[in-house]
Amino acid sequence: MRRSINNHNLIISANPKSPISEIYRLLRTKIQFFYKEQELKTVMVTSSQPGEGKSTAIGNLAVAYAQEGKSVLLIDADLRKPSLHRMFSLLNSQGLSTLLAGDISLEEAIQETAVERLSLLPSGPVPVNPSELIDSPSMRELLEVSKLQYDVILVDTPSVLSVSDSVIVSALCDGVIMVAATGKVKKDHLRKAKEQLDHVNARILGIVLN
Repeated sequence: MRRSINNHNLIISANPKSPISEIYRLLRTKIQFFYKEQELKTVMVTSSQPGEGKSTAIGNLAVAYAQEGKSVLLIDADLRKPSLHRMFSLLNSQGLSTLLAGDISLEEAIQETAVERLSLLPSGPVPVNPSELIDSPSMRELLEVSKLQYDVILVDTPSVLSVSDSVIVSALCDGVIMVAATGKVKKDHLRKAKEQLDHVNARILGIVLN
């Protein structure tokens, strides 16, 4: 049974004809057509610092892909301060953390959202060892298996300069999008975040000014 969504952050679902919704559709199109030479199935969205709007951006981007007719898996890999379950009005009693710990199966961890063709793998309870779980063979296996089941996998992570989790995940994904808050982000922070991603040869697709 699909739950209803009552969240003003998901503007593309609440008001699909708004100019902001059109921007998310444009972002979806740019990702698809700017990188025709390689199919981008796993895309990570992050920021340099907390509070720049990365989770709002990835939530709306996920809805944009689903509205296009693609099957989408949205993964909340922010195991420290998860938010996507609240955005989609879903529970977070189990999810990525319990899946990676081997306590549940992928089928048990994934939840349907109120948006057709969009599924959410919430973060699950905050673990004592988030970096170790993220940097595990189980995380790599999760992304590989998901590629066989979904058209698009979008991964939300903590900000790059806060913890190492984002850098670890970036090396496993086909591309990375950085969200930067206009008037808030510092160029030095963006530069340092890019350096960390470059260090693991992450493919930065672009920066979204929020």
